[in-house]
Amino acid sequence: MRDIVYLDRIEQAEALLKPQRIEVLRQLAEPRSCTEVAVELGQTPQRVYYHVKRLLEAGLVRQVAERRVRGIHEGIYQATGRSYWLSPRLIGPIGLRQTRDRLSLGHLVDLMEDVQADVAALDLTRPDLPSIGVSGDIRVRPEQRKAFLDELQHTLQDLFTRYGGSEGDAFRLAVACYPKGNPDDGG
Repeated sequence: MRDIVYLDRIEQAEALLKPQRIEVLRQLAEPRSCTEVAVELGQTPQRVYYHVKRLLEAGLVRQVAERRVRGIHEGIYQATGRSYWLSPRLIGPIGLRQTRDRLSLGHLVDLMEDVQADVAALDLTRPDLPSIGVSGDIRVRPEQRKAFLDELQHTLQDLFTRYGGSEGDAFRLAVACYPKGNPDDGG
């Protein structure tokens, strides 16, 4: 089971985005038969199999085993991932991608789309690669915003310069800095 299944085909999104299928998928976090899932969800095995079949076709579930129960072959299924990400590219840009100021919300959204696609691709090829995620809250008074952003940019540029050689493993560093919550409520 992969950590991330990145959905970049409309057929995958259509197969997943049905409330009953999401419930079936949750039940398949561990290997189970359609009969076992049906009992948990209070549905018929046939109804559950209908959803499992659509999820199989979309690559969101796989058959991991088969067993004979009262002379009938019964499939055992499991979800292919722990989480499912919908690619922003499923819809695609509405209009042209604009050149944006580094301080704009649009620039941050574009960056996050790129990071999401990169992380999803890594999980497919080399999920054992080292990575780090750091998150924290910083409080900056309005009169210090420019100095804070300038210092952040300088610190990052220093890292890029120091480790920007052509040898070794390539890493992408993406930093997102955005206001948290409603500024009027102190959050």
